[in-house]
Amino acid sequence: MNRTITPPSLPGFDTIKRYWDTQNQIIAAKLLPGEYYVTRENELVTTVLGSCIAACIRDVELGIGGMNHFMLPETTEQRLSGGAEAVVGNATRYGNYAMEHLINTILQYGGRRNYLEVKLFGGGKIIATLGDVGQRNVNFVLDYVATEALNLVSHDLGDIYPRKVNYFPHTGRVRMKKIKDLHNDTLINRETQYRSSIRDLPVEGEVELF
Repeated sequence: MNRTITPPSLPGFDTIKRYWDTQNQIIAAKLLPGEYYVTRENELVTTVLGSCIAACIRDVELGIGGMNHFMLPETTEQRLSGGAEAVVGNATRYGNYAMEHLINTILQYGGRRNYLEVKLFGGGKIIATLGDVGQRNVNFVLDYVATEALNLVSHDLGDIYPRKVNYFPHTGRVRMKKIKDLHNDTLINRETQYRSSIRDLPVEGEVELF
């Protein structure tokens, strides 16, 4: 791809940071927590994960696909009359939204559900004070994929390390690196702030399941 000619992103993804990746010689879209990106072009989608999950999904024949980056929110039993079940339910609805937005956008631009393949990454326990949030994310996304009967072809989940994930939706190739020496607190601070921002966040409407 000629780096001087950057293909426009699909509508709705103008806020996602895109740049020329000199190592891979390709346009790259960089995701932060709470974001997702879908492309029909030969692009790279990249993110760094701690406790969060990234689902990489594409239509294997058309090469339309993308990635999300999400974490289940914490909710307090005090503001939900249903107690513990309501706490879990609210968080699960949030996770459903993260997956549905990615899948629905792929389908909107020509992807077909029967041709989707899924690769999952993240859910590490990078700091003890975050508790089991990483494992909750792992449990949710594996249950979601099983419930929706999606084709899960590979995953690397759990453990104690952050991960850098480079995903090429056009081919389905993934390059993943476990970061065993975290040199600064950027990732931890980013996920802590994100976790705080979505705590008790209300989920409006109903989730459209396939």
